[in-house]
Amino acid sequence: MDLTLNEEEQAIRDWVRTFVEREIMPLEPEVLRRERAGEAGLPPEELRALQLKARRSGFWGVLTPQEYGGMGLGAVMTALVECELGRSFVPFKFGGYADNILYDANEHQRETYLLPTIAGERLSCFAITEPGAGSDAKAIRTSAYLDGDAWVINGEKTFITGGNTADFCMVFAVTDKQKRANGGVTCFLVDRDQGWTSSHIDTMGEWGPASLTFDNVRVPKSAVLGEVGHGFDLAMRWIGQGRYLLPARALGACERMVEMAMDHARTRTTFGHPIAERQAIQWMIADSAVEIEALRWLVLSAAWQVDQGSDSRHAQSMAKLYGGIKANEIVDKMLQVHGGMGYTRELPLERWYRELRLLRIYEGTDEIQRRTISRNLLEGHASVRGTL
Repeated sequence: MDLTLNEEEQAIRDWVRTFVEREIMPLEPEVLRRERAGEAGLPPEELRALQLKARRSGFWGVLTPQEYGGMGLGAVMTALVECELGRSFVPFKFGGYADNILYDANEHQRETYLLPTIAGERLSCFAITEPGAGSDAKAIRTSAYLDGDAWVINGEKTFITGGNTADFCMVFAVTDKQKRANGGVTCFLVDRDQGWTSSHIDTMGEWGPASLTFDNVRVPKSAVLGEVGHGFDLAMRWIGQGRYLLPARALGACERMVEMAMDHARTRTTFGHPIAERQAIQWMIADSAVEIEALRWLVLSAAWQVDQGSDSRHAQSMAKLYGGIKANEIVDKMLQVHGGMGYTRELPLERWYRELRLLRIYEGTDEIQRRTISRNLLEGHASVRGTL
């Protein structure tokens, strides 16, 4: 496994690093101010302006295939890009992206949904989670039935990222109650103006998910994405598209928090000496550095397997599990190094403290990752000896 970057790859990583430092980090005080006032993240026009600024330097559609105008970067490079973006809590991502399952769209759907989404003219959301069906996606109850030449959708979705701003959603509904997940779930592309509504869910962090309601929402037969009854396969492909990218972003946050703590420890003096000379502080920094390095290799190993076309689900689950646990431990230790100042909202540590807690829950809880990892090992699909 050779992860040496060539000159072009180094240039990409360095450009993103510079962009984050010059364009994104200076926005942090304003984002904190907005969040205290109940306004999440950046105003849409500012986010769009940043994305277009990056596009002028060629950064558009990091994961989008080149035939659709994207960069088409591999998994390892995308993980490195996410790591750099993770060094700031400002909710920024490069433009030109569309959900992977939208590429299954037919020609009409590509023109209506896929291409406008890549261009940034439309906003989507992925809607499968329900009040009684989170980790157990097979338990979804939202239903759809044929009524003449239209499907009628009824049900509720919850904790939907982007659900308050999306103008269309990819919603999963049971179309055959006998088969359910085994050929009885279908994915529909549904515009907001076709009748579904959303409401904000208040959370301890700034995630801002939505609850979606479908009350006899009628859509034409052409709204089916893929094939009737094959929605669950699409859902699993969406969920498994890049779990390694979540801990990759947390990795960047951890790097910056440790750097902040080291700067603070060098200048904060107690009893006549910098706290950097205190063994308790040194050990927190040392342990965090080791955990960061371990996480880095778990993430890059999973990404490398994706690039090789291997089945990387086991590696991704390990990176997701370890990343969520260690990111939460590291932010706690780095806040402790800062003492009372770390607990204030003057520094971004308390903000990260709340945000990183989500990593252990969404897109597969710690418990689900442990279940996946242990099942793979016990059933012989993976080995504790690794893949080398």
